[in-house]
Amino acid sequence: MMVIRPIRAADFPVLYEMAVESGHGFTSLPVNDELLQRKINRSEQSFRKAVSTPCDEGYLFVLEDTATGEICGTSAIEAAVGLDDAFYNYHLGKVVHTSRALGVYKTVDILTLCNDYTGATELCTLFLREHRREKNSGKMLSRFRFLFMAEFRERFSDRIIAEMRGVSDDNGNSPFWEWLQEHFFSVDFPTADYLTGIGQKVFIAELMPKYPIYVSLLSKEAQAVIGKVHEKTRPALQLLQSEGFSATGYVDIFDAGPTVEAKLEHIRTARNSRRLQVRIAPVSGGQPYLVCNTDRENFRASWTHLHLAETATEVNLPAEFAEALQVSDGDWVRLARL
Repeated sequence: MMVIRPIRAADFPVLYEMAVESGHGFTSLPVNDELLQRKINRSEQSFRKAVSTPCDEGYLFVLEDTATGEICGTSAIEAAVGLDDAFYNYHLGKVVHTSRALGVYKTVDILTLCNDYTGATELCTLFLREHRREKNSGKMLSRFRFLFMAEFRERFSDRIIAEMRGVSDDNGNSPFWEWLQEHFFSVDFPTADYLTGIGQKVFIAELMPKYPIYVSLLSKEAQAVIGKVHEKTRPALQLLQSEGFSATGYVDIFDAGPTVEAKLEHIRTARNSRRLQVRIAPVSGGQPYLVCNTDRENFRASWTHLHLAETATEVNLPAEFAEALQVSDGDWVRLARL
């Protein structure tokens, strides 16, 4: 059975393997022992911490095949970005150049460096190992986070964002960054991306253009990738769009990949989720549901087929499934239809 749970210290070796496998552009999984260990420690502390408002917590989860013990993927939630280190984006806006005397009216696109998402909750670090990219594992590894946020609402902002990986080639070269590198920096994209991943962001404030950039001055290659996603990221973007996320003109400062956002109460899985009491009983057939327990420190989530009426206050769970979620008769679960 596939079960999602909080990461543990013993998961470090496989987290490091996934960091290597994730490749260039995956900022939140840098190949750095100290930082990955720090991420695990911070996550364990966050799950234990009593919280009444989102702050610097980071929740890191893994997808485990309980039959083999294999860790198949990971995903995470940052409770509030930009409170410790500045969180940068470019905002794609417009300026108008006009002259009535000359009969000229021209709209020009510009990119402005900003910190508009400070305090927002971020979905991040979604990675499923390539040999396990089958069935619905990727969708579940993404969507269960909406159940977690709905259950522990006070721990998250109402504004939920996700940065989508932008366009880069197999060697990690980004057309957008190549233009920035030529005119403002002297480091390549993989190096800049890695430095950001390990928290060394001072160079951004020091070297990034302080004034808006006219998009028409960028190379044609750089212009073409603004707001576009990496080929491997398209399924993740489509899933978030189906949940109600949309782009609002913000892009990544390195590869110009889009940032999408939604209000928590408008996210489909969170909005349609229900909290029901457990009854242990055999279940045959039914509809697919994503289900999680309501125990923060021992959180578990998985998916199964259930029979559930719209007015139900209880849900029958098979014994094996209930055991995997660590729930018993009378406990509560939160669930949503897939």
